[in-house]
Amino acid sequence: MKKKIILVLGPIICLFFFFSPFQFISPEADKVIGVALWMILWWITETVSISVTALIPLTFYPLLGIMPIKEVAVNYGHPIIFLFFGGFVLALALEKVNLHRRVALGIIKLTGTSPNKIILGFMLATAFLSMWISNTATTVVMLPIAYSVIELLINDEDGFTKKDRNFALSIMLGIAYSANVGGIATLIGTPPNIVLAGFMESEYNYNISFLKWMIVGIPFTIIMLFFIYYVLTKIMYPNKLASFEKSQEIIDLEMKKLGKISKSEVIVLVIFISAILLWIGKNYLNSLFPNLALSDTTISLIAAFACFTITHKNTSVLAWEDTTKLPWGILLLFGGGLALASSLSNVGIIDMIGTAVSDNTTLSILLICSILIAVMLFMTELMSNVALISIFAPMVAGVALGLNMDLLHILIPVTMASSCAFMLPMSTPPNAIVFASGHVKVAQMARAGFLLNIISIVLLIVFFQFVIPLVFSM
Repeated sequence: MKKKIILVLGPIICLFFFFSPFQFISPEADKVIGVALWMILWWITETVSISVTALIPLTFYPLLGIMPIKEVAVNYGHPIIFLFFGGFVLALALEKVNLHRRVALGIIKLTGTSPNKIILGFMLATAFLSMWISNTATTVVMLPIAYSVIELLINDEDGFTKKDRNFALSIMLGIAYSANVGGIATLIGTPPNIVLAGFMESEYNYNISFLKWMIVGIPFTIIMLFFIYYVLTKIMYPNKLASFEKSQEIIDLEMKKLGKISKSEVIVLVIFISAILLWIGKNYLNSLFPNLALSDTTISLIAAFACFTITHKNTSVLAWEDTTKLPWGILLLFGGGLALASSLSNVGIIDMIGTAVSDNTTLSILLICSILIAVMLFMTELMSNVALISIFAPMVAGVALGLNMDLLHILIPVTMASSCAFMLPMSTPPNAIVFASGHVKVAQMARAGFLLNIISIVLLIVFFQFVIPLVFSM
């Protein structure tokens, strides 16, 4: 019944703004506000799929006279969407040939056999994979390996003691949290990063460089991994277990199952490394060959194209049928978010927010930005971070304009905050997956997560003040 009410309430709110005898801002702005509130209500409650909600602008903007369908449709075919599409295809290739599992096991094998080093190994492997493939897929890959290690403790001589439970808890939470922060490191690591990049390119004609993002994202991820490891193993859930060599046997057994590296894995590895090198060296290549016009999106599509066309024994790494596993709905979600942001900008709502903020002289820039980071971080505990950043980015841009500051200086930490959800199982898929393992209780996740949320806010404020201004300027 609640779903049915909200399903009808969204369009009613929209129609109220459309037919209201009162003018709130302007006739054009009122229409956009009505549609925006409809989308926000459905996004927050997930009454229908968030990807379906993203189709509202494409369907109703032309009908309501807000924007012609040709102008709306441009947002759904934005270059940034194809950058992420290429990233999805590359991730799909890594998964299909099992290269991601080989890399993960290799990292864990290198870290050692003491319990805390095993936890660290799982965290590093998870974070690295999450930089390139979805955090959900990463967690699903890591969990069976973690189960095998935990089984050793359950079946040992002294049974499953409190120390053992703390180890299991740390390894599970470590995987979930590392999957969340790992995606922050690269532009294609998590959807909110791409939403921001698309918003900046479509509204302000500014291209966020893949390399520049990594210069900020990787240090943040590394520092957060340190805090996650320290909070879990030293403060919240120390295990104080002795070294157990059998864990190494499990890793060796899993590696043995994979067998020798196959030709398909080598092909994907070469494509993967080549894409990374091109993303890093793009500007240098463009300076050498001015007519090349190499972009992050082009590189991503070249990598995807290579996965479909390079063959081994008359078979390509990927067939088009494999794309049924791609999260196409996320690409639609980007388009809907960009269309909403475009309409908010066109009718002057972003400028209005900026003017309102600039007229407020009571709060300092640092305090305002700190509040925005904290609000984003705690709101993302309750709703989809992609939908949230789609709603929040235009508003934060308006605030930045009102404060007469560089948009990226505040938009980047706010976007990063949307991926720092540590407290609740429903916050992110990795949190939900490890919670379903049975080794994590909500209260245990909330305790560690709240502390990590506070640490994230402080770290993001430090990056806002000192790091991001050194790397990004418009």
